[in-house]
Amino acid sequence: MLLDLTARRFRSLTLDGGHFKGLLGGRALGVHLLGALGAPDLDPLAPDAPVVFAVGPATGAGFWGTSRCGLFARSPATEGFGESYCGGGLGEALARTGWRAVVLVGAAPEPVWVEVHPEGANFRTAADLWGRDCHAAERELLARAGRPGARAAVIGPAGENRVRLALVSSDLWRQAGRTGLGAVLGAKMVKGLVFWGDRRPRVADPQGLAAFAREFYRAARGQPAVEGYRRWGTPQLVAVMNRVGGFPSYYWRSGRAPHWERIAAEYLVEKLGARPKACPRCFIACAKLVELKAGPYAGLRLEGPEFETIYAFGGLCGIERLEDIIYLNDLCDRLGLDTISAGNLAGLVIEAARQGRLDYPLGYNDPHGVARLLDDIAHRRGLGAVLADGIRSAAAELGLEDLAVHVKGLEPAGYDPRVLKGMALAYGTSPRGACHLRSTFYKAELSGMVDPGQASGKAELFADFEDRLTIHDCLIVCRFYRDLLAWSELTRLANTATGFNFTTESLREVARNVLERVREFNRRCGFTARDDTLPPRFLTEPLEDSGARLTREELEVMLAEYYAHRGWRTP
Repeated sequence: MLLDLTARRFRSLTLDGGHFKGLLGGRALGVHLLGALGAPDLDPLAPDAPVVFAVGPATGAGFWGTSRCGLFARSPATEGFGESYCGGGLGEALARTGWRAVVLVGAAPEPVWVEVHPEGANFRTAADLWGRDCHAAERELLARAGRPGARAAVIGPAGENRVRLALVSSDLWRQAGRTGLGAVLGAKMVKGLVFWGDRRPRVADPQGLAAFAREFYRAARGQPAVEGYRRWGTPQLVAVMNRVGGFPSYYWRSGRAPHWERIAAEYLVEKLGARPKACPRCFIACAKLVELKAGPYAGLRLEGPEFETIYAFGGLCGIERLEDIIYLNDLCDRLGLDTISAGNLAGLVIEAARQGRLDYPLGYNDPHGVARLLDDIAHRRGLGAVLADGIRSAAAELGLEDLAVHVKGLEPAGYDPRVLKGMALAYGTSPRGACHLRSTFYKAELSGMVDPGQASGKAELFADFEDRLTIHDCLIVCRFYRDLLAWSELTRLANTATGFNFTTESLREVARNVLERVREFNRRCGFTARDDTLPPRFLTEPLEDSGARLTREELEVMLAEYYAHRGWRTP
């Protein structure tokens, strides 16, 4: 469905079955729609720039890990392909409307919220909600819709102010966090959308899908990886990454934080009493629901923090108490800021001030100083106004381009590529910037599938990870089912959902075609293979605590092997 916010009208969009076979849904459908609507030729915040909410072919049909929703647009952060995925119940609510994708174009003259349902959409005023934080806005929109099972996607002050690291929030603690897509909604004057309906998703073989779901559950539940996520969640990686010396700390100077045990999963679970919480249709239950019982934040309730938030604030900003990180996580959620980008920007300011290159009163382990800076970013005040335009723009304006760590305008996740060298290839080649999720190659390196210190010889395995997870993102299956859904299972899931009779090889071809389309999208945005590189610090500075280093020659070897494997041209 296409929503024209300027005209306040909607109309259906259709694709023929043969065309749809190559798209599946999710990421493939998103890049197709963006390309067809001319997104690469439009400023990301222009009124006509489209933004897509999409689901996969099995979303809402009862298979495990398929409740997620994908958001796609030209990114305000990178000005290239923007994508982000949201857990919780948003995807299932969209699927129950009967629409596979909802595309927003145009801009409303005043703040609106949009109610999407099986018969179409209603456009309603949100003037009295403009300025509300994400939590307040979501609760109010759901109350106004008054529909059982409805889910909302909202923005906070950061999105309203077109901050280029603004997120889209749902279920209070679930975010489409990366690439600044909240700013796109803000530019369109959309405070939020509510999805509701009673349509059952149409899958080709519902009985076959149900049987597969039962078999899959019996085979997967109780596996060590599942139990690890259920007990400790993603914060278990705090210990893992500190032990291997790749936990980015003190704004990328060190690979270990001396206080890591006070911000790790064991502290969260055993000291703070966090308990598992699952998205719909999930038995992994990786989320951690915590309520602080004492201290200055007593009563604060949060689903989190995830590993990436802990790394960004506890590692890069040197914050030593998990309670303070939880407070900053909650602040970002309410303001509508991506915690990875927010922590990286704060870390850049801290390190620049430490070196005497920026006159700003902020040091390491200063959570309240970081909080003030985050509030300034969300509201575009003072230095925050500079940082609100993203790390690439801010670094250029502040004369910190040699210090700032990003790829294509997006900051990396919590895996230092000087230790896990395959992550250098992941960060460099990811079309959305320094992304860990397009391949999750840290999994291969940490599990011993390949030597993390090795540069040459990784291209084939890396490409297999990337292809398989591309299909995950077309089906929109949670990333933590990565170890449970190999090629054979993905092929069965795709076939029972669509009826297209894929082979594993034909599904691999779909993945390769999607990667080509995304790369072509970025070419239309002005990117070339020369942009598939890393910030200078990664290639010139060893880690201070271990001496681990990555050379330009090692990166060039990995890139050359990868391009050759893909059959892609180099610059």
